[in-house]
Amino acid sequence: MSKNKLILLLLALIISGCQSTFGPGALEKTHPAYNKSISETLSEQMLINLVRLRYREQPAFLEIGSVTVSPRISTSANVNATVNTGSVGNFIQPGVGVEYSQSPTISYTPLRGEDFLKSVLSSISLEAILVMTQSGWSIERVFGMTIERMNGLYNAPSASGPTPALEPKRYEDFARALEIFRHLQREGIMEIGPNIDMDKKQPELVMQFSPSKVDQVTSEGLELQSLLGTTAVDHKVIISSDFLNKQPNLLGLRVRSIMSVLFYLSQNIKVPDEHKEAGLVTVTKTISGDEFNWSDTPAGKHFVVQSSKERPKNAYISVPHRDYWFYIANNDLETKSSFLLLQQLFSLQAGQSEAKGPTLTLPVGGR
Repeated sequence: MSKNKLILLLLALIISGCQSTFGPGALEKTHPAYNKSISETLSEQMLINLVRLRYREQPAFLEIGSVTVSPRISTSANVNATVNTGSVGNFIQPGVGVEYSQSPTISYTPLRGEDFLKSVLSSISLEAILVMTQSGWSIERVFGMTIERMNGLYNAPSASGPTPALEPKRYEDFARALEIFRHLQREGIMEIGPNIDMDKKQPELVMQFSPSKVDQVTSEGLELQSLLGTTAVDHKVIISSDFLNKQPNLLGLRVRSIMSVLFYLSQNIKVPDEHKEAGLVTVTKTISGDEFNWSDTPAGKHFVVQSSKERPKNAYISVPHRDYWFYIANNDLETKSSFLLLQQLFSLQAGQSEAKGPTLTLPVGGR
């Protein structure tokens, strides 16, 4: 075989072996890795922002605009010849080299101005609450995080901002109402949905109670009616954000913004005693002067962030801050569920923004 044919054969073998590097093969190799990296990065961003709020520090939100990966491959070929003048024959040694590299470029868009207002500071829409309750989430978890007031019941409104010095009042009745809602939802007695009325421009949101099953929970139904001060008409209760409307079958809801939800959840971060003693955070007190347990609140019972001096080994997600690690335990399914709900709510709100701010594009060192 001639040296040219040998070199061509070697090149063909190498290139055929690298086919998995490009095309569908490249997608199979790179997509899972980038997908995992983006998911972990967004989760870490959400967690560190919760921690920052607990310490009264400014949160920051960066959205990943795009990820572009440019794979490159270069080949080289050479021939080394050794000519002997003696009896030993001449030697020809072909050489082939292949170099593969990736050059990922990531574009970040900071949330600011109108985008920040719509995504973070504006109240979550009642329609978004409906979507969540119809997507498999329990009404107890969704309302416990997002609803600040329900008729005359309050869900720790003082927790919607920086940590209060005194414990929130009158959240127990709110929590009890959510327990009843959850039971009715689980038993298929109640569901939330639109009430389409041709005489109205916008369909109303209503709580619909099953006529055939409502008699099964007479005592709970009466208790719920007493707590909320509402009376179902035709087995329906209208959901509205209008507290001035005093209809007996109306349930007025005041919905939190994403920022208020973040503040609320941040209250149940277990801050190291060292930081409490140094005055780095506000410690909420009860009337008797003891430290208030935020795990008793409607949101806190489903969400807690732990802290440790060393990096935790059993963490679902963890971030460093002020010489400590803050994390969600991998076996804390309640907190993981609430954290997932928070991320979905944030994505839903962020999707409403149309304007785009400045984009920061960073080339990442490839390999």
